[in-house]
Amino acid sequence: MGIYHAGELAVQQRLGQRDIADRVGRMVRDEIPDAAAVFLSEQPMIVIAAADDAGRIWAGLLTGAPGFVHVEDDTIGIDALPVEEDPLHAVLTGTPRRIGMIAVQPQTRRRMRVNGIAALTPSGLVLHPDQVYSNCPKYISRRNIESVTPAPAARVVRRTDALDDRARQMIADADTFFIGSADAEGNADASHRGGNPGFLQVLSPTRVRWPDYRGNSMFMTLGNISANPHAGLLIPDWDTGTTLQLTGTAEIIYETGPGAQCFVEFDIEQVVELTGVSPLHWGSAELSPANPASITGR
Repeated sequence: MGIYHAGELAVQQRLGQRDIADRVGRMVRDEIPDAAAVFLSEQPMIVIAAADDAGRIWAGLLTGAPGFVHVEDDTIGIDALPVEEDPLHAVLTGTPRRIGMIAVQPQTRRRMRVNGIAALTPSGLVLHPDQVYSNCPKYISRRNIESVTPAPAARVVRRTDALDDRARQMIADADTFFIGSADAEGNADASHRGGNPGFLQVLSPTRVRWPDYRGNSMFMTLGNISANPHAGLLIPDWDTGTTLQLTGTAEIIYETGPGAQCFVEFDIEQVVELTGVSPLHWGSAELSPANPASITGR
């Protein structure tokens, strides 16, 4: 049996990249290479995606001192949980869940993804991987940590069903966001999207749009959307540690634009803005030289 499900195969075929996907797919493993274990152990943050009991998908940020993500035999230990106000906290402190995890190192533009089943432990989570693979450095903004501050005594939580002015500004400024998705069987995935500020567009208070740039041709995110439209976005404020989480449904728009092989439009069902999620304060971005200059496509 191949690694791709019907949704992924359909998008690969539609965009004429089926042969490339077959070749690239050979790098996907179910074990953790030594180099991947070292990379994970160096990271102070990861992004996790999972579905809640209602089928809504959320993507959230976890942080810790380097080493908080560590490989033990054939599993990955994560000595952290989402903050209590994050919708993922309740999801991941219940029964074992299928999750997607991505670790991005902005300083070096490196990233790797792990998908599998996560269960609660006394120190956080243990992840039993089904898929382990690295991605190319395309579209990752380079930035460095400038300071680390203690967690706040209290966080401000804003929950709504539409984008307010503050959320719109975070989106307009974003050069990076993360997307969680899942296939029809509930196998979750977390992925990265990057571009010049403005590449993530607000179409209305409940709809956003972004271009899908050429990547590894596996189309794990678009393939999931093709099979299951539920998705979740995480937009970090790299300076303040605030995060914006959106959950809703996504649709692939098969139009091309500058640098874009298609577009995705996302209908928002819920918005969660949390302050003080991350103690990491990052410097200004050095945008990826791979970013297309123009992205509107509309």
